[in-house]
Amino acid sequence: MSANGTGKRVHFVGIGGIGMSAIARVMMADGWTVSGSDLRPSLLTAELGSQGARIFAGHAAGNVGDVDLVVITAAVKPDNPELVEARRRGLPVIKRAAMLGRLMADRIGIAVAGTHGKTTTSSLIAMVLESDGLDPTILVGGEIVDLGTNAKRGSGPYMVAEADEYDSSFLELTPHIAVVTNIEAEHLDYYGSLNGVVEAFRRFLARVPDDGLIIGCGDDPRVRALAADKDGNDIQAEHFITYGLGDDCLWQATDIRSNSLGGSNFVAVHGGRRAAEFSLAIPGTHNVLNALAAAAVASALGVDPDVTKQTLATFRGARRRFEIKGEAAGVTVVDDYAHHPTEIRATLAAARGRFGERRLVCVFQPHTFSRTKLLLADFATCFQQADDVIIVDIYAAREINEWGISSADLASAIEKPHARYIGELEEAARVLQRELRAGDVLLTLGAGDIDSVATKVLEGLTRR
Repeated sequence: MSANGTGKRVHFVGIGGIGMSAIARVMMADGWTVSGSDLRPSLLTAELGSQGARIFAGHAAGNVGDVDLVVITAAVKPDNPELVEARRRGLPVIKRAAMLGRLMADRIGIAVAGTHGKTTTSSLIAMVLESDGLDPTILVGGEIVDLGTNAKRGSGPYMVAEADEYDSSFLELTPHIAVVTNIEAEHLDYYGSLNGVVEAFRRFLARVPDDGLIIGCGDDPRVRALAADKDGNDIQAEHFITYGLGDDCLWQATDIRSNSLGGSNFVAVHGGRRAAEFSLAIPGTHNVLNALAAAAVASALGVDPDVTKQTLATFRGARRRFEIKGEAAGVTVVDDYAHHPTEIRATLAAARGRFGERRLVCVFQPHTFSRTKLLLADFATCFQQADDVIIVDIYAAREINEWGISSADLASAIEKPHARYIGELEEAARVLQRELRAGDVLLTLGAGDIDSVATKVLEGLTRR
């Protein structure tokens, strides 16, 4: 499919999602006339509407106009009235991931995969290329603060995108450069086991052409194993380089220390030789690794090293990635997308490193019943750097509760620190407004709508 959509019309079923909205933005810029529907109006749908898309609230057969293509999310059910109408009329219907793959086919794709860190790493890469004047096309899973959007159509040859492993979506992509941040047990409702997850990543990396490049985190044992037996894993890419903290990584981060920006300074070593010293304003060792991956990509593309250094130093992050929402009554409020035990540990470690001995109060909204059930033992031990934990009701997303699990079960499973169950977001916000005191740090964690608690608590504390 040519990127030029002049005279063509596309309809999105579920246009309000972060990934669908990104594709819609780029296709509008490519000349497509865009329409779309979503169950609930949102800031994203409002922005798309203001940019020329026709937005429908709710799903109905009549929303599907005279279009050339229908794009759906993986969450759209077979009986969705718009999908039924599209099938009845014989319209081409493709999933979001396939559409992303078509957009990438017209460009030199840089795809960032991994269980954690995709949004920040892809945002860092995007901003480095943007700062170097390469004008990349960008589609990421969160709003880049420095860009003010989650997507843009660039005039340059490169496209930076997240490669989502859920539903094997990333197997629709054929990137020239693939970055793998880590491989862990996730989406086990779909893959069944960690081995299934690893196999999906192997197949994704096998899609990188022989003249392409793979950049993987060598600290991750599963990434390291794929790199060690590239040929045995049918990986064609001539170069599979590693980055990380370990001495055996081609790109190594050393001498990591806190800085006055609230982030970290570190030295990047390449092939055993000092390459550069970087300064970050975003906290945590996990973000040092994300930045190192971006530096490795930039080096491979010949980006001016001074541009890379300056961009990393001024990068303000992505929305809902350790986003400091504000401060009121002496309480600092931070919101983060963390919804997997590893992400929660990393976020709490970053908070502890940034805020020292201040009391950390964490409100967590589990995301999906399947993840909560299958990773319950890991969730029970991942909050240990917090001082107080509140668990609110599970955000169901695409699921119904067939797993026999609840947030109360998770709260009971957490032995350290003290954890309690408060189901409703509104009630959790009221309790926090009453209990938080000057010097506390509140962290709202989860991939659902938990960020509304951060907003409500700040509003309440401001009125104290």
